Amino acid sequence: MGRKFCVGGNWKMNGSKASITDLCKVLTAGPLDPNVEIVVGCPAVYISFARSLLPESIRVAGQNAYKAKSGAFTGEMAPSMLLDVGADWVIIGHSERRQIFGESDELIAEKVAFALAEGMKVIACIGETLQEREAGQTEAVCFRQTKAIAATVKDWTNVVIAYEPVWAIGTGKTATPAQAQEVHAALRKWFTENVSPEVSDAIRIQYGGSVTAANCRELGSQPDIDGFLVGGASLKPEFVQIVNAKQ
Repeated sequence: MGRKFCVGGNWKMNGSKASITDLCKVLTAGPLDPNVEIVVGCPAVYISFARSLLPESIRVAGQNAYKAKSGAFTGEMAPSMLLDVGADWVIIGHSERRQIFGESDELIAEKVAFALAEGMKVIACIGETLQEREAGQTEAVCFRQTKAIAATVKDWTNVVIAYEPVWAIGTGKTATPAQAQEVHAALRKWFTENVSPEVSDAIRIQYGGSVTAANCRELGSQPDIDGFLVGGASLKPEFVQIVNAKQ
């Protein structure tokens, strides 16, 4: 079964109306591979603005959402709010949410399930720290994080998993294509054994961690890498080359 390549850009806490206007001009001009699903994770305050500038073929994602429709949760956003302003995807469980803001596996799983129930598509992030990798815990950590999500998700149609080794985010270090493929293959095997062979065949697993125009083709050629979640390079014109990595 062919899995559609999916490339996400995570703008993180970056951007202004001026810089987003420039970036959207670059993305609109492309040209972008029509066989790739493209999603950009935009700061919440600029979602409507980015949506107004981008072609419909490029979807917009929130970078976080809470597990409730409304309430006394100062500073949080409900999935319905993101949908209301033009985002139909959301990134949940990014390593920065886990590492900096202390989000637990269980909270992330609850947020994934709630966003799906509200009609959003989800990029659910997992990945190990450098200490965990050096301790030989890569698979154990990734499986633990995935298991928490799997406990809350019944229909995987609108879920993309993003494997992002924390030690390779924003550091300039990248997992080698072989290292990345090894973890992606292990995750697919986990899905076969713990969810179903059908979900394992269909689920897209992105690689995230210092993806650039220079390394994207080799990473994208691996059999179990189904796209990228791109940080810093998604703010630059080279994001076009990363989207086109399979051409």
